[in-house]
Amino acid sequence: MSEKNYILISATVFAIVALLHFVRLFNHWSFQIGAVAVPLWGSWLGLLIAATLSIWAFRLLSQWKISHQ
Repeated sequence: MSEKNYILISATVFAIVALLHFVRLFNHWSFQIGAVAVPLWGSWLGLLIAATLSIWAFRLLSQWKISHQ
């Protein structure tokens, strides 16, 4: 797998994860792991981290395209 493809796949996966966290927050979906209920603030944290990593990867991809022309 090339570096470009790896960055693109990583950025896309993080964007999907961020979108899922956003949908959970918007719809107030409950989430439970075993007997432990995951609070909504966990999705705020997940949204922030996943969105940041996705944006970072897409920016890195655009820089990679510029430097490899």
